[in-house]
Amino acid sequence: MKNKNPRKLKFFLISIIIILLGIIIAVFLLYRSILDETAEFKSAIQTAAKMSLGKVHHTATRDGVIEWSLDASSARLLDEKKQLILDDLSVVFYMKDGKEAHLTAAKGFLHTDSNDIEVTGNVVVRSNSYVLKTEKLNYEHNRRILFSNVPVEISSDSEKLTADSIFFNIDTKRTMLEGNVKGAFSENIKL
Repeated sequence: MKNKNPRKLKFFLISIIIILLGIIIAVFLLYRSILDETAEFKSAIQTAAKMSLGKVHHTATRDGVIEWSLDASSARLLDEKKQLILDDLSVVFYMKDGKEAHLTAAKGFLHTDSNDIEVTGNVVVRSNSYVLKTEKLNYEHNRRILFSNVPVEISSDSEKLTADSIFFNIDTKRTMLEGNVKGAFSENIKL
């Protein structure tokens, strides 16, 4: 059986080839634009953060004595600012008398040049039977002080204090509360 219309068959086959070439070119161009967007995104991240890490542990020592240790679920290094951006972090501050203060926060910054720390988001510090709660807290490494200029609440089984700001020296255990200081004490206070 002979094909009666070879021109129509040729036209049909050439049309199929042209359509397939068009689809291949379109897929290639789309794939290339996706790769370009991904490269731009990666470049933007790399420009801001020099390194991204998961599960970070850092210990600060002075004269062979551990002053604090930090753990975070993830971190990003901003080299130009000398900062480590931390997520879901916890810090243990070691006091001269052997006691510890445990800090947790949602976010934080470790200044890599000074070992100063800034934390934000559901900040909680626990030491002995005391709990301090605030939204922002700073640690100054050279002076070993914790301070906050936003409202704080300190509580234990027998007392509750609130203030607009706090200053706490880790070495001397001296605490200073300022601004709108209020307290409630139970009858069972032991001094």
